[in-house]
Amino acid sequence: MATGEMRAAFSLSEPEVGSDVQAIKTTARKDGDHYEINGQKMWVTNGLLSSLVFVLVKTDPQAEPRYKGMTCFICEKEPGQADHDGLTIPPKIKKLGYKGVESTELVFDGYKVPAENILGGEDEGLGQGFVQMMDALEVGRVNVAARGVGIAQRALELALKYSQERKTFGKPIAEHQAIQFKLADMATQVDAARLLTLRAARMKDAGERSDLEAGMAKLFASEAGRFCVEESLRIHGGYGYSKEYEIERLYRDAPLLLIGEGTSEIQRMVIGRTLLKRHKI
Repeated sequence: MATGEMRAAFSLSEPEVGSDVQAIKTTARKDGDHYEINGQKMWVTNGLLSSLVFVLVKTDPQAEPRYKGMTCFICEKEPGQADHDGLTIPPKIKKLGYKGVESTELVFDGYKVPAENILGGEDEGLGQGFVQMMDALEVGRVNVAARGVGIAQRALELALKYSQERKTFGKPIAEHQAIQFKLADMATQVDAARLLTLRAARMKDAGERSDLEAGMAKLFASEAGRFCVEESLRIHGGYGYSKEYEIERLYRDAPLLLIGEGTSEIQRMVIGRTLLKRHKI
């Protein structure tokens, strides 16, 4: 995975379960030295072309609290193959944007996986899936924040270039104060998003708890990406709506960041709860 020789996928969401992770329905039942997985997963990035899929399932549906009954399995498969013993991958999901990587469903029906494929091993990993996935989401939120910064930065670059080339009323539109205000707001949000993202990434690298900072970075950077793309499209005018210009693709890609790795609303919940824990009186 580190060398890029194989892709991996992260499988958490289900058709009826998004943000409420503890409500997943996919199960794994032990059968000798194997576990049998049954259920359906949704929105799996790299779902078809991956060789490994990290799948969160319930191994103890009666556990209290619920999260202690969840385990993460490393499921191995042949990349590009839609049918495996007990695992079917339906056709790729048709999406608004982010078409450079596939998103799929995974349908498990009697899929057998060795007990040794439990993430962390059966002795240590059984029942630890929720904690492991939440740790991965924390990294993922920094990743999404960085993507938000990238989209916002590119939207600003395109707006700066186009506004100096396009002329109205005898001068480049960049000389109109209304356009300069848009550029100023965009540039400020790009820099603020980048600084929040760098802080969260540095804390994660240092091994410090960064759920609050990752949530803040993800929330702000994804919203900044959406804002900057929309402002850049406005600056492009009618041409921004044409596939001839790059801003059209960014406009379709940006909304995913508002949803992936936890919606903006979920980020606000995480930030609010964590703030109250850290400042409890």
